Amino acid sequence: MANRLSKLEFQVMEALWSGGQLSIREIQEAIPARKKPAYTTVQTTVYRMEAKGVVRRARKVGNFHVFEAVVTREAAQRRVIDDLLGYFGGRSQPVMAHLIESGKLSLEDVKEAERTLRRLARKEKEQ
Repeated sequence: MANRLSKLEFQVMEALWSGGQLSIREIQEAIPARKKPAYTTVQTTVYRMEAKGVVRRARKVGNFHVFEAVVTREAAQRRVIDDLLGYFGGRSQPVMAHLIESGKLSLEDVKEAERTLRRLARKEKEQ
């Protein structure tokens, strides 16, 4: 995934990750009402995403195409996080501090992160 995804592209991807294979109309209907773009806007966005290689035409039904995600949610999220950390010189501490101060990082999140770090450390020792 060489290119970054815009906010609308992420909304399209969320629809596909949640709904599987969808038509452009179904993708548009899956976007929340208060920020729902016009059908033609979604259509243009999906075609651009197809050119980027993040979605593909899964099949044709009648006179319309059904699309599916090529990029996983995890890969897209990793890309955004890597880009964000790039703004901080690769340092995660400012991001973590903000998450804690804003109340978006719970004690359970920290415990889960600690379990993951320990699991990764064990894997490194085994290699």
